[in-house]
Order: sequence, then C-alpha cells, then structure tokens
Amino acid sequence: MNILAFDTSTEYLSLALRKGSETFQYDCNAGQTHSQIILPQIQALLDSAELQLSDLQGVAFGAGPGSFTGVRIAAGVAQGLGFGANLPVVSVCTLLALAEASSADKVIACLDARMGEVYHAAYEKIDDTWRCIIEPGLYKPDAVPAIEGAGWVGAGSGWQTYAEQLSAVYAEQLQSTQPHQLPSSAAILKLALPIFAKGEARPASEAMPMYIRNRVALKTAEREQGLRL
Repeated sequence: MNILAFDTSTEYLSLALRKGSETFQYDCNAGQTHSQIILPQIQALLDSAELQLSDLQGVAFGAGPGSFTGVRIAAGVAQGLGFGANLPVVSVCTLLALAEASSADKVIACLDARMGEVYHAAYEKIDDTWRCIIEPGLYKPDAVPAIEGAGWVGAGSGWQTYAEQLSAVYAEQLQSTQPHQLPSSAAILKLALPIFAKGEARPASEAMPMYIRNRVALKTAEREQGLRL
C-alpha cells in the first residue's frame, strides 16, 4: 500500500510516504512557509520513492487542532490531492498523533495554542489500541481537566511553554515529559494505515480541519502585543 501522510499544524512541516514496506520522510522547520514548500516537497518525496501521485492509494493528514492557517493548509492539500488523483483521505487528530509519536502508553498531549491556552487531550494505549480518556479541548494551562492514575507522560509544546502550570495540576501523576515532541507525519501514517486497510477512508470532499478555538482572528491590540493564533 502506498500512502502519503503530512502535518502542518505546527511550525514544522512533516511528510511521510509509505511505499510497500518502505517509508520515506521529510521534516523541517518551515516557520510560516508551509503553503510555499509543501507541494514541491511532496513531489520531491514522490521522486525519491520513484512514485507518481497516481500510484498512491490514499492521503492522510493532521486535521488539527493546531495553527489555524496550518490545519487549513493541510486540509486543502489533502482535498486537492484527493480530488486530483481520485484518492480517499484519512484525517487524524494532531493530539492523537502526538500521543503516538511519544512511544508512551499513557499520554497527556498538550500543544501550545497561543493566547495563554493549550490544546489538550489524554490517551491510553491498551492492546495496541488508543483509547481517548479526555477529549480534545482548549484550556488555560492551570485549568486543564483532572485525570486519574499515575504513570502519565506529558507530550507536546504545551509542556515547554507552560511546564510549571501543567506540572502543578498533574503533580505526582507524571512519569516524565516530552516538551519537544511533535505530531509527526510518521505517527499520522501509522494511525491511518489500519483505517485504509479496513476500507474506512473518506472521500476527499470530507477532508476538513478540526477547529477547537472559535476565534480565528486577533484584535488590533492583541496583534500589537505579538500574540498569535
């Protein structure tokens, strides 16, 4: 099975291409240039694997939450490739991809959502299957939901920006943190492959971003303060 996966929900561009049993990857800090470089880099990855777009069986993408612009880019590219080559798509929650990328079995996934908030969810892997313990949500870092049990791993940029507040909430329940972990395309690919295999991928028209924050624009004063969505 040949599957392309990508994520643009953070400042990083992450691409992964499965060709049979081989995986080709590309990751870079794209800053705010995702829209300019994603298609050329996808083509370069296809060239490396000696594949054409028509050789793919599907496209998987990080649907969000994350950067408002970033998740729109990912959904738009997934739709464009899907329509252009008649490919089905699988959307993957970036917080679940973050949990998968951590290689832990109990994960509190937190991405910095800017404006003093975090995108947050908790997952536990049982028998190689992820179970959502706390649904994705948007919270102030000192007001994230309580969780039961110990041995949790904190993963994602929220644990870098708001380490003190999040650690205070979860205290001794934490085993460790991975503040630099990202929702990688390799994790998205791994999560999507069983969905493609079961024939549960969706038409390209259903490739939609996952928004949690309702606000999509900053006020003038907030922009002047350097805040970002």
